[in-house]
Amino acid sequence: MTTYDTNNIFAKILRGEFPCYKVYEDEYTLAFLDIMPRCPGHTLVIPKAPARNILDIAPADLAHVVLTAKKIAIAAKEAFEADGITLQQFSEHAGGQVVFHLHMHVMPRIEGVALLPPASRKEDVKVLEDHATRIISTLKG
Repeated sequence: MTTYDTNNIFAKILRGEFPCYKVYEDEYTLAFLDIMPRCPGHTLVIPKAPARNILDIAPADLAHVVLTAKKIAIAAKEAFEADGITLQQFSEHAGGQVVFHLHMHVMPRIEGVALLPPASRKEDVKVLEDHATRIISTLKG
C-alpha cells in the first residue's frame, strides 16, 4: 500500500490551506459539504488523524469517523426531509478512491431520485451555503 500523502486536498483543508463548507467539527473529525455533490446535503466526514483509507486507519480514529457520520446522517435526513441515507467509503484506486485521505460520504436520499454521477458538476456557492446552514441548524436543534 502507498503511504499517506500530506499534500492531499483533505489534509490541506484540515490545515486551513483550502476552504470548505464546514458543518461539524470535533477533536477527532471534520464534516464538510462535497463541492461536487451527488445529491443535496452530500457531506464528507474525515478523521483529523492522517489516514489514507480504511486499510490503515487506527481503529479508534475509525470509530470517531463512524460516530460523526451517524450524527451527520441523522441531521441531514431531517434537514433535507430525506427518506433514507446512503453511506459510502472507498479504499484504494481499485475500490474507487480518488482522494487518498479516508473519508465517508453521507448522502440524504429521496425515494425514486437517483444520485448524480460522481464529480459531474460543481455546485453553486449559494446552494452550498444554504445546505451547510440547514445541516448546522439541525445539529444545533
